[in-house]
Amino acid sequence: MESETSGAHNEKPNDKTESPTTGNTNALPPKRPKKKKSEVWDHFSMMGDCDPNNPRAACNYCGKDYGCRGKRDGTSNLWNHLYNQCATSPYKVVDKKQKTLCFLKKEEGQSTLKAVGFSEKIARNALAKMIIVDELPFRHVEKEGFKFFVEVLEPRFTIPCRTTVARDCMNLYYEEKKKLKKAFQKQRVCLTTDTWTSIQNLNYMCLTAHWIDNDWNLHKRILNFCIVPNHKGVTIGKHIEKCLQEWGIDRIFTVTLDNASSNDIAIQYLKRKTKDWKTTILDNEFLHMRCCAHIVNLIVCEGLKDQNESVVKIRNAVRYVRSSPSRLQTFKNCVEREKIPSKSLVCLDLPTRWNSTYMMLEAAVKFQNAFERLQEEDSQFDSYFNDDDNDENEVGVEDDNGRGRGRGRKNIGPPNVLDWGKARIFVQFLKLFYKVTLRFSGSLYVTSNAFFHELVLVQSKLLTLSRSEDNMLKNMAASMRKKYDKYWENIKNINFLLYVAVVLDPRYKLRYIMFSFKQVYEKSKAEELTAMVEAKLKKLYEHYLQKDTSANIAKPSVSQTFEEMDVDDEEEDDSKSFAFQYKKHLEEAESLENKSEVDRFLTENCEGLGNAEFDILAWWKLNSHKYQILSQIARDVLAVPVSTVASESAFSTGGRVLDPFQSSLTPKMVEALICGQNWLRSSPIPINLREAMDDIEKYEEIESEFAALNIRDVEN
Repeated sequence: MESETSGAHNEKPNDKTESPTTGNTNALPPKRPKKKKSEVWDHFSMMGDCDPNNPRAACNYCGKDYGCRGKRDGTSNLWNHLYNQCATSPYKVVDKKQKTLCFLKKEEGQSTLKAVGFSEKIARNALAKMIIVDELPFRHVEKEGFKFFVEVLEPRFTIPCRTTVARDCMNLYYEEKKKLKKAFQKQRVCLTTDTWTSIQNLNYMCLTAHWIDNDWNLHKRILNFCIVPNHKGVTIGKHIEKCLQEWGIDRIFTVTLDNASSNDIAIQYLKRKTKDWKTTILDNEFLHMRCCAHIVNLIVCEGLKDQNESVVKIRNAVRYVRSSPSRLQTFKNCVEREKIPSKSLVCLDLPTRWNSTYMMLEAAVKFQNAFERLQEEDSQFDSYFNDDDNDENEVGVEDDNGRGRGRGRKNIGPPNVLDWGKARIFVQFLKLFYKVTLRFSGSLYVTSNAFFHELVLVQSKLLTLSRSEDNMLKNMAASMRKKYDKYWENIKNINFLLYVAVVLDPRYKLRYIMFSFKQVYEKSKAEELTAMVEAKLKKLYEHYLQKDTSANIAKPSVSQTFEEMDVDDEEEDDSKSFAFQYKKHLEEAESLENKSEVDRFLTENCEGLGNAEFDILAWWKLNSHKYQILSQIARDVLAVPVSTVASESAFSTGGRVLDPFQSSLTPKMVEALICGQNWLRSSPIPINLREAMDDIEKYEEIESEFAALNIRDVEN
């Protein structure tokens, strides 16, 4: 009893128990909620080897310990350590003005040491650039992973909401647009247009400017990315005119468009509206430039149209190999047994991109023996083509993918020896056009001076193949020649600036034009066409000479400068005779220098022929003082793009499509993001299809590694 009594007296006042005499069964009142544990204990740990009456806690980051006995010590000293003393604490307060030395990357792998401080404004500007350049949605800043990354990287940075990010992106767009407008004030530009489509089937027109600046650097910038109600020529023309007025651009040299008939109407509209502009060149005689890459694409597709069956058989064989990991591994085993030395494997093509078909065939022919072994050892390979009960193999009448439209039909294939032989011919045949298209579609180098060389090469190749004894090649060449003649047979259908560009190349000049024409035409016609090209160049020269204000300013001659020279009185008599003779010599030299710059340029020897690293822009920059007017013509002519699209989409026969995020935005926001990305990127990032195919192999190896690890984990 005593122990029970004493136990009862030792109970806390709040710990009321039921009286045994009353028999009350009411529930106990709730306990007072415990005080929430301080967050500081997420960063400190209790030390186990200290006096229990005087406990101490150690910092998780640096190990320094402090007393932590209840109310006597509190947690203030612990917080103070985290904020002000621990060097590795995430809560350490750093002076915002304090800077950190770090290495900043420069071009060509170099770096420089610089003191960098934290700035909220600069950080938000960098965030807006990241959103634009990497095509990220505005909601990216609200994702948990991004918040965690920023908290670790820079806790002082306050992440803005998606609305603020969108506003920052628009501000950045307008700031960059102001800078670009200044560059266009006295700059002649060449334009290209292209069309895009959103998932809502809205039509967008992309207008891009190309020019060479005073330092002879080639530039390419998207000016507008706007909705157009239709693709009519007048509509396109009006939108181009509106864009030029918005940017304050009144100096246009050429407009490059694809070969749609509506674009002819657009050019007629622009010629009519800009004809009276003071900066117009020769009444817009050279304004219209047809997209050469588009023409090459049409020529190639015409040749492949009637030779599709062998390509489809190989495509289906590649599709079988790529349809499952087990089938791919079986194919790899066949490759090893055949001892085929190749780092990459086959990859499926895209029906709308003939260059991917070329690369698929180029890779597949290397593995012909492996496919033949696969057919012998893998029973499923033949059944893939022969099984009529497989609903997926619906091929009777072929579609674009090599499958039919009827139920229970078979896939075409497998490829036989004849198909592999045709594939090898296709690869050799398409290789030329593949390289030509890449050359035409470059945006980082001059392309106008390359057109004539590629034109002669294509024409010569088609002529050779049309005389081939192989009927397949002969028929392909005949089909392609019809399409070639439609656009390029008549030289007058080609913009003469493309010939002038070759003449302005110091490696070739007019002599190369004459030489090339003689290889294709009779001597009289070759001389006539060469004379036409020379006449166009001189016509341009006379126009630039009249319009150039600096050329009309009288410049002191060498003889005038000589007359202003002081002659010592003591030596006057001795030098008079010599000075008179030298003055006469200078006057004779000046009479030779008054010769037209065109004539002087054409009569001088060619330079840099055979030099693979010859830089034509650097040459003209170095010689611009020598050819003051001709260099202005060269700067405008060499900026002319011969293609409307960059190399990554030059092979596509389908339209460019906006992604779902871009399609969900307002038209003005889409324009800000598309243009801003183009302006902010230091250099374009083209899609290298060959590298993408090789990357697939690497990804598959990574997947195999993790799959093996998972299997071992399950076994253990």
